[in-house]
Amino acid sequence: MKLDAKTTALVLIEYQNEFTSEGGVLHGAVAGVMEKTNMLANSVKVADEARKKGATIMHAPITFAPGYGELTRHPYGILKGVVDGKCFVKDTWGAAIVDDLAPQDGDILIEGKRGLDTFASTNIDFILRSKGIKTVVLGGFLTNCCVESTMRTAYEHGFEVITLVDCVAATSQEEHDNAIKYDFQMFSKPMPSSEFLAHLG
Repeated sequence: MKLDAKTTALVLIEYQNEFTSEGGVLHGAVAGVMEKTNMLANSVKVADEARKKGATIMHAPITFAPGYGELTRHPYGILKGVVDGKCFVKDTWGAAIVDDLAPQDGDILIEGKRGLDTFASTNIDFILRSKGIKTVVLGGFLTNCCVESTMRTAYEHGFEVITLVDCVAATSQEEHDNAIKYDFQMFSKPMPSSEFLAHLG
């Protein structure tokens, strides 16, 4: 498999301090899987190498205004945990993209993500198509939540989808492994970041 960097976009989902960094509200929940997969270091390397080869690098953080007015008054599921933990409030340290993966010149910051699927509340589809992107490559948090939701939509929209199995993390090893073993196979081409870079020209 040969991938053309000019038509490939690496989408980095929610590499924010709440997840990535000591002191982040959700860091403790994902730290074990992060350590096992070495996902942050792998993600930094793949972003650097893909950028050098000419691929498009996109950052997709999730943020909310203080008070979470963008959400229902009675959130449930994963978004209830975000509200209860007061996570991802715009212009706070927790919502900031981790320094190791801070956007570089030429990167694209996808704004407006308020839920799980990056396509749902942003203009990422328009940007991808306007740039002639054919292959969407995913890494980030959570393996079985925002990464998987974005993967499914990218697949449905006709993109070639690659998920980087060593650049994702979930709140438990079981959830992480289950998503990669079953769901990733249905909606993407899962592979380690080193394999992706070897294919990228």
